[in-house]
Amino acid sequence: MQLPEASPKKEYVLVIDDTQPNLHLLITMLTRRGYEVIGISDSLKAVSAAQTEMPDLVVLDINMPNMNGFQVCEQLKSSDRTRDIPVIFISARDEVLDKVQAFAVGGVDYITKPFQIAEVLARVENQLTLRRLQRQLQEQNERLKQEINSRIIAETLLQEANEKLGRLVNLDGLTQLANRRCFDEYLEQEWQRLARERLPLSLIMCDIDFFKNYNDTYGHVAGDDCLRKVSLLIKQSVNRPADLVARYGGEEFVLVLPNTDIEGSIAIAEVIRQGLQELAIPHEDSAVSQLVTLSMGVTSLVPVTDSHPSVLLTAADYALYRAKELGRNQTYQIG
Repeated sequence: MQLPEASPKKEYVLVIDDTQPNLHLLITMLTRRGYEVIGISDSLKAVSAAQTEMPDLVVLDINMPNMNGFQVCEQLKSSDRTRDIPVIFISARDEVLDKVQAFAVGGVDYITKPFQIAEVLARVENQLTLRRLQRQLQEQNERLKQEINSRIIAETLLQEANEKLGRLVNLDGLTQLANRRCFDEYLEQEWQRLARERLPLSLIMCDIDFFKNYNDTYGHVAGDDCLRKVSLLIKQSVNRPADLVARYGGEEFVLVLPNTDIEGSIAIAEVIRQGLQELAIPHEDSAVSQLVTLSMGVTSLVPVTDSHPSVLLTAADYALYRAKELGRNQTYQIG
């Protein structure tokens, strides 16, 4: 007699929010999507529940009594048992510093309230897909350990699997560009290399002008689509394998251009600007154009071994600030 196949286990989402209407809405829409969901309004109980229940994903509010969302995330990331559980922040706080802190403590995504149901579901599914792929790679590693007797062959295949996992971990889920962690590591690597070779290193920092207005006008789903289109355009503007395009955070992007002087960097910025103009994404609530535009800060220098890449990053950030201050939809250079 053939036994019935076991039904696949539902993925488990832990929702932490002390606002009952939000908690109820998130539980309802995630349950209808087919996930197993538990909602907790007490942050201290939520940390304990995560340790015992081991959810596949945590959706976490920031403003809570006893312990705020940043502290909850830090607790989860400090434990070997829960550090790999992805955390999506969901908050009414829309300040850049709040988003930066959310990613700094280990969050993988940030959704602002009031949220769109379709957006929340899409971002949850994206992170769970990454989680499934990570587990598949981990399981593959375990099978390789058991099946391959030759240590040399086993180590080679494990290295390949881990490299795939590393590339996955270093990708931004929405844009498929390098993420902030990948950018930080690559900038440090190229800084040290070019300091030894005494060759220039350039950065271009880009920010979509009035992107909050874009989201307010067209909605967050359209906003995500805009981010994907702009990120693809920026990625296509560079051709060399050594050039890296990363999502720096929110609507900001950064290009690392090894062995490129200021003139070469400005030329790439102009390619991006012209390409975006040809792409012609409508933006009726922009104060500088009827189309989506970028402000860009460009800087270049020859690294030195006794300095730090933060020097270059600070200069690029200031150049971007000046481009915005001077009216946006333009490029400002330092170096």
